[in-house]
Amino acid sequence: MDERIGGKNHKLTLFNRGSVQMSGILDVISFDTSEIVMDTEEGLLLIRGEDLHVNHLTLEKGEVHIDGHVDSLIYSNNKKPPKSSEKGFGRLFR
Repeated sequence: MDERIGGKNHKLTLFNRGSVQMSGILDVISFDTSEIVMDTEEGLLLIRGEDLHVNHLTLEKGEVHIDGHVDSLIYSNNKKPPKSSEKGFGRLFR
């Protein structure tokens, strides 16, 4: 297992596309019922879906639990969150 010196481990567990448990979360940048953007130990993470809800958030421990229907999980090394006006492939091909 890859242990990084001086950093927390980032772990993501997805249960039947309906529940997500994560560690290694630095910040929740934005969220609504269809999209959640987080800064993680491995870069930005965009979660898209339906009826998404952040049920548990502990930034001190870097943990978050999310419920709802997950359609996609997209990681980016970019430190800037994607602009909400950009849709679909526009975000991927910057």
